[in-house]
Amino acid sequence: MIPRPDLLHPDSPPGLEVFQLTTETDVPGSHIYMEAQIFTPDSKRLILHRAAHAHGPIPDDPRHQYLLCDLDSECALTPLTDELNTTGPSVSPDGEFLYYFVDETVVNGGWFTLKRVRLDGTDRETILVQEGPLPGSHRRLSRLYPLSTISSDGQRVAISGFLGDRKTPHDAWGLIVCDVPSGTVRLILEGPSWCNVHPQYCRSTDPQAAHDLLVQENHDHRADAQGQVTLLVGGNGADIHVIRDDGTNFRNMPWGRDGNEFCQGHQCWRGRDTWAITSTGTRQPPEAQLIEGKAAPYAGHVGIATPGGVRNDLSRDFDGPDFYHFATDIAGRRLITDSGPQGGGGGLWLAEFGEAGVAALQGWTFLLNPRCSWQKGAHIHPFLSPDGTMGFFNSDESGQLQAYMVRGF
Repeated sequence: MIPRPDLLHPDSPPGLEVFQLTTETDVPGSHIYMEAQIFTPDSKRLILHRAAHAHGPIPDDPRHQYLLCDLDSECALTPLTDELNTTGPSVSPDGEFLYYFVDETVVNGGWFTLKRVRLDGTDRETILVQEGPLPGSHRRLSRLYPLSTISSDGQRVAISGFLGDRKTPHDAWGLIVCDVPSGTVRLILEGPSWCNVHPQYCRSTDPQAAHDLLVQENHDHRADAQGQVTLLVGGNGADIHVIRDDGTNFRNMPWGRDGNEFCQGHQCWRGRDTWAITSTGTRQPPEAQLIEGKAAPYAGHVGIATPGGVRNDLSRDFDGPDFYHFATDIAGRRLITDSGPQGGGGGLWLAEFGEAGVAALQGWTFLLNPRCSWQKGAHIHPFLSPDGTMGFFNSDESGQLQAYMVRGF
């Protein structure tokens, strides 16, 4: 790692430290997307990757690897994978294993593999290989999503992908759940609007809540027969739902779709709580807000108008909120977020939660300006260590995308 005091701002808090974690000048380095479960529970180790952009691996780049970053060893980076076409990493809740997929699919063909390896690089094993149609379906999964998610008991890993037949435009996408002990796969969600699911297991240890998945639906998106998305969101935008991992109990989150508020496309659970948070845009006033909410029974794709929907504007006390990507610590006490590129490079902010469903975020603290270009492959995407004492972000301020850490707040 390289100390980067030059990234501090005159308004940064005293004692703040910034470090650049990836340093190869000819290979981009990046954090995994900020909702991913890539930290050990003791906040000492995390996964990042090389030959990647802010939204996932660079397609077909043989240099792509998942790396273990050991914070207790001056953030030393150790490769954990050397296979081609790795994707969808998740660290087990006990911090022992990295689960990941190897995507050797083609549209309507090929196969994918779920593997795991201990974080010391030993005991690599194959959990399952899926070739041919998914059980109970005539469809094959291809074009695996760059994000997976693992249940709080470590027994199930979910990932999404394309279900098309290579002939039909605007075909179906799906979400699968892999059962680790049995090495089996189950398709739980499918349809033409699930091209960008962002699946996220609720991190609660409650036996019922631990089966809930937060999912994103993109209405009116367009894709060709090869699963290449040509329009991610139509006029109705995205809406967010919760589904049980057996495919039942489909619910609404009370956000967007009223003609004024729309979901930007990032959301996450509030730590281990059953409250979730999304970033919304509003036309009037023209803001980008942070709103928390609780799932309510499905009542059509009505978003904010969902009967019984409960929501709370977390950013209401911030003057002119302009927030996009964010994450919380595991206890749901702190939130880190980026703010828009107005003024150049954006901002990195820290805030404290109050009572869920009632209080606005408080104690807003400006940390620094990441000096990021905000190009599609170079988003800031901040997140916190589980204990909330360290923040992580991306920036291409050097001309090459790299991964950074900030601490001392």
